[in-house]
Amino acid sequence: MNRDPLAHVRDLFDLDDDVVYLDGNSLGAPPKNVAERVQEVVKHQWGSRLIRSWSEGWWETPERVGNRVGRLVGASAGQVVVCDSTSVNLFKALMAAVRSTDRSEIVVDAGTFPTDGYIAQSVAELTGLALRPADPDRLDLRDTTAVVLLNHVDYRTGRLYDMAALTEQAHAVGAKVVWDLCHSAGVLPIELDALGVDLAVGCTYKFLNGGPGSPAFIYVPTKAQPGFHQPLTGWTGHQVPFAMQPDYIPDPGVSRARVGTPDILSMLALDAALDVWDHVDLQDVRAKGLALTAHFMDLVRDLPGIEVLTPTDEWRGQQVSLRHPKAGALMDALIERNVIGDFRAPDVLRFGFAPLYNTFEEAERAASTLKELL
Repeated sequence: MNRDPLAHVRDLFDLDDDVVYLDGNSLGAPPKNVAERVQEVVKHQWGSRLIRSWSEGWWETPERVGNRVGRLVGASAGQVVVCDSTSVNLFKALMAAVRSTDRSEIVVDAGTFPTDGYIAQSVAELTGLALRPADPDRLDLRDTTAVVLLNHVDYRTGRLYDMAALTEQAHAVGAKVVWDLCHSAGVLPIELDALGVDLAVGCTYKFLNGGPGSPAFIYVPTKAQPGFHQPLTGWTGHQVPFAMQPDYIPDPGVSRARVGTPDILSMLALDAALDVWDHVDLQDVRAKGLALTAHFMDLVRDLPGIEVLTPTDEWRGQQVSLRHPKAGALMDALIERNVIGDFRAPDVLRFGFAPLYNTFEEAERAASTLKELL
């Protein structure tokens, strides 16, 4: 019995077989077709067609690629647009969520990824709302809570939070919820529409393999679009961008989340990278991911000085986090031996398993190398 139903997908990626790459939770590996697509964009679309390419498909790229990402996060067409960075999209989402609110607080995951906390602090300062960090297990939401900002997967431990239950908890007190999908998009089924999520953001350079600095995405459900008033009223979010009107009138749909001129080279590299998803089912990706991470944890849990931080049940994402007092030095030594993960201060080793290209043999090589070092 083949225990890797996605083995054939690895051939779609440009990978060095001498390297065990377990950092897809920070930067995904490049699919082979990306380089050729980018070359075509540079030489033909930009080099030959020049400015004509804007009216030959470039202008609609954020929405078209957004629909491709939307399919992977449970969003029907017209609700996801690819643009800007996660931080910028998070600012838009939070500001839109608290606009004209009569409530007094923003609640943020106390262990959130730093940029989320920084942006939430800025929104609180700009709006006069209080910012209250809280453990997702003990949110203590109230009728004063305007919006809750949560990470779907904890970037340090790899813990997966229950989107359905926490969204319902926020809605029960009349609060909105914004989900950060950076560490879950592309590795597990997400059902934004079905769960009634208010707003969501995420990056595309991790498990979606869009490349360094590839544009992020923002989800604004159809029913929320008329009331989605974000503060960055750039010209590409205008109802009629090329009319050059003096007054800002937002696009009636998800395009109102756009701000400035799209980064076409990076966006079309992402578009090419998303082709690999035409060959897979997210249920298979999730099943393999759980098996991969379970196998690796089984191999390392009894190593001297190692503490496994990642949940052993199904409530985990696609990374395994280990604690060791000399984590930084250990990761440096692993990388020298071509096992690439990453280190988070003060004592965490992170290994991000991308089911599309990582193998069980690589998990075993990583574990055996770590064992040798210890």
